[in-house]
Amino acid sequence: MVLSSAPEQGPSLILIEGGLTAIAFAVAFCLPRLGSAWFSRVECAFGRLARRKSLSVAVVGLAALLLRLAILPLCPIPQPFIHDDFSFLLAADTYASGRLTNPTPAMWVHFESFHITMKPTYMSMYFPAQGLVLAAGKVLTGHPWFGILVVTALMCSAICWMLQAWLPPTWALFGGILAILRLGLFSYWINTYAGAGSIAALGGALVLGALPRFMNRVRLRDGLLLAAGVILLGTCRLYEGMLLCLPVAFVLVRWIFFGKNRPAPAVLLRSAVVPLTLIVAAGAWMGYYNYRVFGSPTTLPYTVNRAQYGIAPYFVWQSQLREPAYRHKVMREFYYHDQLPIFEEVHRLSGFVPQTLMKAVSGVLFYAGLALLVPLIMVRRVVLDRRLRFLILCILVLMAGQLGEIFLIPHYLAPFTAAFYAIGLQAMRHLRLWRPGDQPVGMTLTRLIVTLCVVLAGVRLGAEPLHLGLPGWPGPWSSEWYGSDGRSGTTRAQIESRLEQEPGRQLVIVRYSPEHNSLDEWVYNAADIDNSRVIWAREMDEAENLELIHYYKDRAVWLVQADTKPANVSLYPSPAQQAINVSR
Repeated sequence: MVLSSAPEQGPSLILIEGGLTAIAFAVAFCLPRLGSAWFSRVECAFGRLARRKSLSVAVVGLAALLLRLAILPLCPIPQPFIHDDFSFLLAADTYASGRLTNPTPAMWVHFESFHITMKPTYMSMYFPAQGLVLAAGKVLTGHPWFGILVVTALMCSAICWMLQAWLPPTWALFGGILAILRLGLFSYWINTYAGAGSIAALGGALVLGALPRFMNRVRLRDGLLLAAGVILLGTCRLYEGMLLCLPVAFVLVRWIFFGKNRPAPAVLLRSAVVPLTLIVAAGAWMGYYNYRVFGSPTTLPYTVNRAQYGIAPYFVWQSQLREPAYRHKVMREFYYHDQLPIFEEVHRLSGFVPQTLMKAVSGVLFYAGLALLVPLIMVRRVVLDRRLRFLILCILVLMAGQLGEIFLIPHYLAPFTAAFYAIGLQAMRHLRLWRPGDQPVGMTLTRLIVTLCVVLAGVRLGAEPLHLGLPGWPGPWSSEWYGSDGRSGTTRAQIESRLEQEPGRQLVIVRYSPEHNSLDEWVYNAADIDNSRVIWAREMDEAENLELIHYYKDRAVWLVQADTKPANVSLYPSPAQQAINVSR
């Protein structure tokens, strides 16, 4: 998965990145003063901007926004293709329609799909933050993706702002630019509708950036920003958000009651009451949301859907769930053959360590790739550095928490993104001072790594015309920073667009082959199914199909055979025609 290229394409991006990193390492030792004068001039100009902290934060966010818009001709607005994409888009469509959830549709067994609950209500199984962002994009601009674009730009700004509280301003600005190059342009956080990675990273950056500022000045503004970060984490990634908030809460409590510079009670009260009220109000709203969508204020997202469809739980301390009575073979394939083996592997001592290492590799490849691994040769110095001791504690809490999770996709780690950047940049600062043989090897290597990140972004931009290897879908979730190819999801989208141009309303019955890949799902619908122009349904047995067709008797009925090459679309045979075909 790491080194292979896509079929009929050139070498993979990760292989190119590894080769260029090795070259940079060799050049730094052989030519330790390469381009020193030119790099110094660039760094001086960069430093002048970095010292204007507010401007730096604004420039990072604006650059993330404009650069992603500028590359739309080569990296267009993505088509939904991951299971989670359609689930979050269902939430967006629901919120944009002014509802928190939808009634269970009459023919719901034909519409069952991944990560969507049908009972007690028809809705995404996920926390609401990502759906709300997508809904805002849809209402304000006409397309949900623009909501993700804006939040990702805010995330890059927030990372820069957070780093200003922990590192010198020049390094904070560089961290913001690095976030643009590695997260804001090509990663699946910006090029899918799934995961809420940008929202969780934004929330984590607000929490970690506001904490030292609040403790230094005890200002209401910093308290409000910290509360905003907590609320974002609680409405998108509750478990990992709690892992971040636990050490933050511990430090705040210790400071308030035992700190040498603890604030006066009156000052603390003025600065903390409103933020705490907002957090409590957000918790109450989540309880109401859970009640409306899942039937109880204490029933969290995920739990109803997993109880109805899942076999493997999310945490190692949980027992395997009883296998449900699946109505569709493809759904059993996903939960039984794709997820359960990972759970069983983790619960074997011989499999726990390899699975844990694979999770670590997945996170490292996403956040650092290979180029940004080089500064980690200074990790010992970073660990001994008092400046970042609290952030290192946060990472240790995350590592302990991740040992309890069965699965890991990089956006699970998103609340800690700003902490990763701070630690990596501090390692880079130590690397810059490295002088083996009294030569400025570390300085040159640092400069070449920065240059390499910019060059790699350019290479990724030209990956399609250059026929470089990019992972496609369905297949392993791309763990690399450069995301997947731009063709994923296009076939289904093209068929849906073509059917929407047909006169009247359409019903599409999807047929899979016995060898169908359960990751390649086609059956997803809008919030108001009955009033949708195109409805997607699963093919079942003859009697159930006939019941579905009779219920939607005013619609043209189509058969999509998703696994033919190319996918085949034809009029669905009438019951009379089916009888003739059987007699033949």
